[in-house]
Amino acid sequence: MTKKIILPIFLFFSVYSLQAQNIKPKEEEAIKQLIQNVFDDVWGELDSTKIEKYHTDDFLLLEHGEVWTNDTIKSYIAKARQSEKLPKRTNSFEFIRFVKSKNSIWFAYQNYATLSVDGKVTRELQWLESAVAIKTKQGWKLQMLHSTRVKRD
Repeated sequence: MTKKIILPIFLFFSVYSLQAQNIKPKEEEAIKQLIQNVFDDVWGELDSTKIEKYHTDDFLLLEHGEVWTNDTIKSYIAKARQSEKLPKRTNSFEFIRFVKSKNSIWFAYQNYATLSVDGKVTRELQWLESAVAIKTKQGWKLQMLHSTRVKRD
């Protein structure tokens, strides 16, 4: 008798739990826009003033075996901006998966960057990345990003 009651209750909460975790189309679009903005504004424009807008204070970037913080990124940008001619970076993404859990979303994607100088492509780069975005009072922000370079032919 107890098993007959517990099984339906368990199934109900299992299904409810799965449904509650589905990402809404609006949330998916917000996350896609967040990534586009981060890579266009921070990495493309080399604008360290935008880091606070897109990253949490405790943000970590795991970049090909290195651990970067917001301060590490600011230092990198300051050095990069000293270059005589900064390349233009065009970013595009191919999203693989989104997983929502309460106020966070984990997602995976391919990241493509084309670097050009004076309209001429100088490099094409690709990374396989995963990230965690946290819902804050200011909107979605990145808390963690894990990046692995993909060799291109």
